[in-house]
Amino acid sequence: MRLEFKRHGVAGVLALLLLGTGTAQAALFEDDEARRAILDLRQRLEATNNALKAQADDSAQLRRILVELQAQIDNMQAELNKSRGAQEQLTRDLSDMQLRQRDAQTGLDERLRKFEPATISLDGREFQVDPVEKRDYDAAMEIFRKGDFAAAQVSLQRFVQRYPQTGYMPSALFWLGNASYAVKDYKGSLAQFRQMLNLSPSHGRAPEALLAISNVQIELKDSKAARKTLEDLIKAYPQSDAAQAARDRLPKLR
Repeated sequence: MRLEFKRHGVAGVLALLLLGTGTAQAALFEDDEARRAILDLRQRLEATNNALKAQADDSAQLRRILVELQAQIDNMQAELNKSRGAQEQLTRDLSDMQLRQRDAQTGLDERLRKFEPATISLDGREFQVDPVEKRDYDAAMEIFRKGDFAAAQVSLQRFVQRYPQTGYMPSALFWLGNASYAVKDYKGSLAQFRQMLNLSPSHGRAPEALLAISNVQIELKDSKAARKTLEDLIKAYPQSDAAQAARDRLPKLR
């Protein structure tokens, strides 16, 4: 309605003013009518001024409203941008956290695998050992393979003492007996081979252990005991390579 007044109200008021002026001129010599016309003109002019003032006030108020709305829109846009920035940062942080978690899980799995028992197949037997246990056995055997029998004897002796329940025990005792024999610790070697046979008489290296015992007994100048050991070997493990070696040696023993 106020916009309509803007387009037509001012023109209409001016037309009325002109119309009123013509009326005042026509009744110039009629005082009462002239006074009434002047009063009417003044009222119309005051109404016009009030209308224009109201329009100006409304325009100023409208401008204030528009400015406030624009400020609100700007604030909302700033908050939205801030929210988007925070969301993007949160997404990056989450991605970084997930990456660190995967890395930590991978590292944990690797560390756990170092402590998980390993399945070992050795000398015809299969058993489980701890990784540290395997490491120590392999280290002792590496010394033996290098031909440092004195150091191997010490290393293997420590191993059997440290791991009394290990699945490596029969094999460790066998090689310990050989290391002791190599350094001419015949009594120690004899005890270690016998301990190995008592622990695991069906072990894959049991025939070799008996043959080694006969060698130790020969070194100890006990030919009778050596002959008895070779006969026991042939009887207990007739199909073994060690038994064939025993058959070859028996005639040479007096």
